[in-house]
Amino acid sequence: MTIQATAPAPFKFPRAKYLLFAAIAVMYAYVLWTNEMFLVDHKDPEWQHISPFQWFLLPHGLAAAFALFLGPLQFSDRLRRKYMTAHKVMGYLYIVGAYVGAPIGIYIQWFEEKMGEGTRAFTIATIMDAGLWLLATTMALVMIRQKKIQQHRIWMTRSFACALIFLEVRLILTVFNLSPQTTAEVTVWACVAAAYPIADVALQVEEWLKQKPRPVRA
Repeated sequence: MTIQATAPAPFKFPRAKYLLFAAIAVMYAYVLWTNEMFLVDHKDPEWQHISPFQWFLLPHGLAAAFALFLGPLQFSDRLRRKYMTAHKVMGYLYIVGAYVGAPIGIYIQWFEEKMGEGTRAFTIATIMDAGLWLLATTMALVMIRQKKIQQHRIWMTRSFACALIFLEVRLILTVFNLSPQTTAEVTVWACVAAAYPIADVALQVEEWLKQKPRPVRA
C-alpha cells in the first residue's frame, strides 16, 4: 500500500486590511486604558473638569463611540455580501453618530474656550476636524444614494479617517509623553491635515495589493 504525503498548505499572510483594523483595535484599547479610565472612577479629577458640560459630553461620547466602533464594520466585504440589511443599518447608525457627535464636539470645545481652558486656534481646529468629518460622511451618503459604489467607498474611508483623529491625538500625546497644554493643538492640526491624504493612500495601497499577481500553485 502506498501512502502519499500531502504537502502542508503554505502560510497565507493576512490581508493588509485586516492587519490595519487589528492595529486600530489595539489603538482603541490603548486609548481607553490610558485616557478614558476616569469614566469608571468617579473620584478622578477629570470629573470636576468636565462637570460644567458633562450633559453635552454624554451624547457626544456615545455618538462618537458608535461611529468609531461601527466604522470598521462598514469595510467588511463578507458582512456586506451576506448581510446587506445589517450593513445598511450600521451605515446609517454611523452617519447619525457623525451628525450628532461632530456638532456637539464643536460646542464643547467652544465652551472650554469660554471657560479659559482652550484657545481660539484649538476651537478652529475642532471646527475643521468636525467639518471635514461631516463633509466626507455626507458625500458618502450622497454617493451611495446615487449608486456610485466606488465614490461612496472613497468618501467613507475619508470619513472614518476623520473619526479616528479623536484616538490618534490621544495616542500620539501619550506614546510620546507630550504635554497636552503645549502640543495638543499642533497635534490636532497635523492629524486633521493628514486625514484625507492618509485615507487616499490606504485606498491606493489596497488597490495595488489587489492587482499584485498571485503565485500559481504547481
